[in-house]
Amino acid sequence: MLESTIQQKVNHWLDGNYDAETKASIKKLSETDLTDAFYKDLEFGTGGLRGLMGVGTNRMNRYTVGAATQGLSNYLKKSFPNYKEGEISVAIAYDSRNNSPEFAQIVADVFSANGIKVFLFTALRPTPELSFAIRYLGCKSGVVLTASHNPKEYNGYKAYWEDGGQVVAPHDENIITEVQAIKSVDEIKFQSNAKLIEKIDEQVDKPYLSQLINSLADPKTKEVIKKQSDLSIVYTPLHGTGITLIPQVLKELGFENLHNVEEQTSADGNFPTVVYPNPEEAEAMTLALKKAKEVNADVVMATDPDADRVGIAVKNKEGDFVLMNGNQTFALLVAYNLEAWKNAGKLNGNQMVIKTIVTTELIKEITQKYGVNIYDTLTGFKHIAALIESKKQTNPNEEFILGGEESYGYLIGDEVRDKDGVASCASIALLAAYAKDKGFSLFEWLIEIYKEYGFYLEELVSITKKGQQGAAQIEEMLKTFRQNPPKKLAGSDLLSVYDYQKQTILDVQKGTSKPMETDLPKSNVLAFYTEDGSKISMRPSGTEPKIKFYFSVKDTLDSTENYEKVKKGLQEKIQKQIADLGIN
Repeated sequence: MLESTIQQKVNHWLDGNYDAETKASIKKLSETDLTDAFYKDLEFGTGGLRGLMGVGTNRMNRYTVGAATQGLSNYLKKSFPNYKEGEISVAIAYDSRNNSPEFAQIVADVFSANGIKVFLFTALRPTPELSFAIRYLGCKSGVVLTASHNPKEYNGYKAYWEDGGQVVAPHDENIITEVQAIKSVDEIKFQSNAKLIEKIDEQVDKPYLSQLINSLADPKTKEVIKKQSDLSIVYTPLHGTGITLIPQVLKELGFENLHNVEEQTSADGNFPTVVYPNPEEAEAMTLALKKAKEVNADVVMATDPDADRVGIAVKNKEGDFVLMNGNQTFALLVAYNLEAWKNAGKLNGNQMVIKTIVTTELIKEITQKYGVNIYDTLTGFKHIAALIESKKQTNPNEEFILGGEESYGYLIGDEVRDKDGVASCASIALLAAYAKDKGFSLFEWLIEIYKEYGFYLEELVSITKKGQQGAAQIEEMLKTFRQNPPKKLAGSDLLSVYDYQKQTILDVQKGTSKPMETDLPKSNVLAFYTEDGSKISMRPSGTEPKIKFYFSVKDTLDSTENYEKVKKGLQEKIQKQIADLGIN
């Protein structure tokens, strides 16, 4: 028997002004499926609104999308009360997922019905271009329909504010309040006002690509590209939006030896050639690596469906292709960009790099060498974007160089305010060209970084817990670790526990706590620090039914020859830590 609150929601949909097909679908659901579909409303997490497609309040469908847009419309009109019809504008983009074009049209219809001007891309575009478009077109907000790298059954709704960044507090909470205030589907204005919808494409593509190329291709870089124009690059969009711009920007930069993975260039929301369209997964790179061997590639790149994340593969010392994780790629990007700024005489102690709290501490080591400020944010690129904007207000002269997170998202420069797979692919190609021009590979460059700053090795363990019961289990796991942390991990004493929800630091050995000095908002994250320098963080995913554990261990690397030996020792340490936490 359904819980009373769930039954009330079901009845509301069956009795309300919902279409017949929706009502018929609800009647076919089992009690378990009804519970999962209606036990909660979709909420804005680290990546916005995201969920399985289907009927119900906890699903992506025309009504939840419509309600989110109506709530955002109401909030926009309250936030900018003196604007007349058509003077508040928004930009809308969408990716290759099933129903994304239809959802984008619904969003445009609802905005326009509320008297809000809409700039709607005529075809799929990368998420970072939507971020750029908001500022370029002077919009107050924006929406992109995407579920990033999630499985094909998902879709999502990422809302942006006028700074080009995803909505953060208080806007996200206020939008949800407005959505929750909608008590009837009849309050959602679905009837389009066509005169307020303007289609866009090249008028944004061209300035977006132009600023990207101009920011990267200084005279020295152009010289390197010219010498290494035959750099062999393999690229796959994994059936997503990257194909629209990434091959183009690489060619315009001067790279002439580009090989697309043809089987994956079609925009297809079923993602037929991969299990998950996620460049973090080795399986998703299978066809790209096959192509790389065929053409003897120098670097392999893959972007997720909305082209904000990028994964890469490079050759190791034996000439075999190995996948780099997000921490490693970000470390290379930081090392390259800071050296470039130094050589250009642009570093004066008033520059910054931003990372998330679960991203490798190797980034801090590199920035300290160059005298560049390093800031931590909560997980989710929206927090990096928010910090860029905040720093611009408090210290306009402090320059943002780049930001990144371990989950394969990077941003170079601040014309875009979200992770940018288009710019990242261009930057990674430049890295590879620079390294080849100096006579070494990206893999060899990474080893040199480890030798200088310390060998940091990271691993992510995700545990999936689906549905209402799964959410409760995740919460219970965090509660247990919060109340009873282990005394040792892999034989090393646990020294402290940083609790970002309570904003306290626990001295595990003494059993005492003190307040955490932080400007970060509260978040359900725990970070364990051990005596041997290890760091283990854990948090519930904001976009998937998962609890995530981030392992980071370190050691010294005295020679290239010892790389495999030290790596094996670090891998064994992580496995012991996993066993000690009881999550294997």
